[in-house]
Amino acid sequence: MATVRRALRPLLAVLSLQLLAGCDDPPPRPSSDAGVPDAGPYVWDGTYTELEEHGDWVDKGPFAPCGFDARDASTTACEELPRFDVSRCDPEALAALEQEGIYLADTRNEKRLEDGGILVSNGSEGFQLRSDGGPSTMYNEPLLQRDTQGGRFSVVGKHTRLGLTVAMVGCQTPAPDIITGCFASCRRGKLTQQGTFEAHRVAKWAGEPESSGGLTLLSERHVELGQPVDVYVTKGHAYVVSLSYLGRAGGLTVFDVSDPKHPFFKTSINLPGDNFWNGVWAHGDALYVASSIMGTLVYDISNPAEPTFVRNLPTGTYGAHTVLVDGERLYAMVPNTGTFVYDVSQPLNPVQRARITVPGDPDSGGPHDTFAYENRLYVSNAFGPYTVVDVTDLDDVKPLGQYLRPDLAYSHHSAVGAFAGRTLAFEGGEFNSSHLRVLDVTDPARIVKLGEFRMRSITSIHNLILRGTRLYVAWYHEGLRVLDVSNPTKPTQVAHYNTFREGDPHRGDSIFEGVYGVRVPGDGHVYVVDSSRGLLIFDEP
Repeated sequence: MATVRRALRPLLAVLSLQLLAGCDDPPPRPSSDAGVPDAGPYVWDGTYTELEEHGDWVDKGPFAPCGFDARDASTTACEELPRFDVSRCDPEALAALEQEGIYLADTRNEKRLEDGGILVSNGSEGFQLRSDGGPSTMYNEPLLQRDTQGGRFSVVGKHTRLGLTVAMVGCQTPAPDIITGCFASCRRGKLTQQGTFEAHRVAKWAGEPESSGGLTLLSERHVELGQPVDVYVTKGHAYVVSLSYLGRAGGLTVFDVSDPKHPFFKTSINLPGDNFWNGVWAHGDALYVASSIMGTLVYDISNPAEPTFVRNLPTGTYGAHTVLVDGERLYAMVPNTGTFVYDVSQPLNPVQRARITVPGDPDSGGPHDTFAYENRLYVSNAFGPYTVVDVTDLDDVKPLGQYLRPDLAYSHHSAVGAFAGRTLAFEGGEFNSSHLRVLDVTDPARIVKLGEFRMRSITSIHNLILRGTRLYVAWYHEGLRVLDVSNPTKPTQVAHYNTFREGDPHRGDSIFEGVYGVRVPGDGHVYVVDSSRGLLIFDEP
């Protein structure tokens, strides 16, 4: 019998440090997004059973009884639909599907090896079917082919920039608004992958209500600039940053939220040639914005309604992707480069103190985000290991430990706090099948998984905020999820709000749609940014 093997990549990381001359470090204060020193009260005594780590994606075998004939594959093989064998499929069920909707799919890719084994990996695809005369899409580009009537279901799309063509042919509908079938992908005229898929219409939650647990929507304000992705709330104002998206420039949008039921638009800002802004944080009279071009931007918000540009902190080719303030330190995370650390004891005049790098695998991508807690920096190192370093002394940063995963899971964001005398990290990945891990990081040299929480395998987590024993998760298409983590071995959902609606303006077919950012500043409200709907404000449950 042929063996079946999961696609693995060893992820090794070695910590290096490039130091810059600077002044003595001010004593750090806890991050405003950290939990209290000990969250309590508990239904947990600090004991747990160590959980085995299987990675984000769980292989359940082929999704559908169909196939693709790859023999003599031509340069147009992925557009040749007769190559798909659908003889064991269910055309009657396919004929009952609605002719619209935004779908995300898990793909299970199979590659035969020379020894007769099969290498199995996974991926994600998305497509949007329109019935209103607008273009149906894949990769937010018009489909090359669509045939979804009369018991047939096939869509063919192309990612122009990558030269990638994907054909997806439906076979069965195991549940309402779920399609399984077969797919093939070609890149620049060469067949690269084939296998099966399971696609969910993401705006359908199998009867789940719009909200639960007292998450009451107080107000909603559209953001005109690009695709909104992050928010910071201070001085009675919400500062929303946006990416450039589908031809619309990103930037910064400011709302007066002194009356959360009636937010008032104040201004919007971007810079010529620089409007892909992904992260935002404030400290004193300074607002720090992560820019993919100019690094970290510094704005003066002494007049909170009218930010004034002060300077930028250049970080090289890749700009800055995320920012974090902890005490008198500003951390700016730069893809493929490292974490830049600044003394911000004078908030409008940051002074660079160090650059911390965790290179890991050459393809790791570098730090995506970090979390600072009790003189430790928790680095979500993209495709590399989740890494803990001691930053008590920036002149002597010490590696403390790493958490390795047995797949290509992407380490994206985390939140750390103390529970029953132990230090726990709530860590989330990104891309399909990402889920919440609960890690005991008390001894970083031996990080242990003790709990987890999963939603649908076709969706992705984005950002996390820990408030005592409540964990607020921005879960893209799944909206905002609030988890009770008083027993961290068994996180339990206690509230949610589904923000994703297919009819909202500028909705696309990407896995990166829905709730990106969440802040819980302690004023009794929860501030959320949705990629289409903009700023949403809720009562804190």
